[in-house]
Amino acid sequence: MAAFHTLSSLPSELLKTLDSLGFEQMTRIQSESIPAIMEGKDLIAQSKTGSGKTLAFGIPTVIKTDTAKNTPQTLIITPTRELAEQIATSLRQVASYKPNLKILTLYGGVPLRAQAESLSKGAHILIGTPGRLLDHLSKETLVLDTIKRVILDEADRMLDMGFYDDILKITQSLPQKRQTLLFSATYSPKIEALAATLLHDPKTIKVQTEHEAQKITEIYYETDEKFRTLKTLIGSYRPDSLLIFANTKNDVIALSDRLHQEGHSVINLHGDLDQTERHEAVIAFANGSKRIMVATDVASRGLDIQGIDMVINYDLPFDQEVYTHRIGRTGRADAVGTALSLTGSKINPKTAYIRQRAQRGDPKALRVDKHCTMQSEYDTLCLSGGKRDKLRKGDILGTLCKEIGIAIGDIGKIDLTQNRSYIALHHRAADKVLKALKNGVKIKKRKVKGWVLD
Repeated sequence: MAAFHTLSSLPSELLKTLDSLGFEQMTRIQSESIPAIMEGKDLIAQSKTGSGKTLAFGIPTVIKTDTAKNTPQTLIITPTRELAEQIATSLRQVASYKPNLKILTLYGGVPLRAQAESLSKGAHILIGTPGRLLDHLSKETLVLDTIKRVILDEADRMLDMGFYDDILKITQSLPQKRQTLLFSATYSPKIEALAATLLHDPKTIKVQTEHEAQKITEIYYETDEKFRTLKTLIGSYRPDSLLIFANTKNDVIALSDRLHQEGHSVINLHGDLDQTERHEAVIAFANGSKRIMVATDVASRGLDIQGIDMVINYDLPFDQEVYTHRIGRTGRADAVGTALSLTGSKINPKTAYIRQRAQRGDPKALRVDKHCTMQSEYDTLCLSGGKRDKLRKGDILGTLCKEIGIAIGDIGKIDLTQNRSYIALHHRAADKVLKALKNGVKIKKRKVKGWVLD
């Protein structure tokens, strides 16, 4: 695959930024999409999750943004809050070479008034969910007259969630003369109808949507004792990180509680959590302080965490496309992964697809470590200060190492949000840091509070 520097339309400062982020070679969706988007063409791009589509539309979006104008120029519509945040994070990284480029997320779970105040101060790129975008449009806190391009990300998921009419309402508020980009993992009749309505003479790009056999190993196990089999699989495969899917919120909570009682470092993710709780759950799983996440399908799309070794379908979804998106959380980019599924001994017609897709596993052939528990050596420490307080990762590292005396090897991933900072710390270091902060140690001449996430 070609390198980014082969594209003459990319400025040298951006190439340096991409190189610093570890992006050198383009994926297929990037190499085919970026030139077309830069030329101003409408685009239909069909590609699986994890194929690099965020950079495929993100790089041209950042390049084309005119920061001299403090008005919205790009609108990105996404199905979930998690995906909106992940896109925003990726675009902010890419846009770090371009001073004063403002990116704003608009989704539920956050006060409408606070978002309206941010909108009134101006932003260049807006990323939002359909429902919240309509809320702002109805209250006239959002004006889209200056939008030059609209991007529908994971369009098939939005249609599955019933947002077809909402998307049409939003686009009615956009200028007729605009660039429209539609990204979807599948190309159903509904997607075709939406594309025909919104796009003008689009270029179509199709990248393989099925997961490559050599990247994701799919195995199913027949069992009438699901939790016992789950423990057997964990003790046999012993993954470093594990994402487990159940079909309902109650099942997610019950399963995570049972795993916690077994001694595992586990956290859950479902739709009834508020935005802060959901965001913190993702951070704790991504930084390794929680090695198991149990989730409903809120996590099957838009959850972009590198290095998930294994996905287990504790409950199989009745829709094969949902299954495809679930297992796509592992084996991302150039990595390999394993997807295991539990199914009853009696065939359910709605989940019979698994027998054609995956190979049958034999539980008796598994060598089980009965003492295996997926415990983490890390905690997630939360600080009451973030980007809004001008805190940087270097400020936090400097205080932890130089002021408090924490060994660099005891400090893991650091994540900063607008109001908070999250640090993965070895168990032996967490209490020392908390005590130091309580005794008045400051970060960047500012006193902050600290606590460990549950």
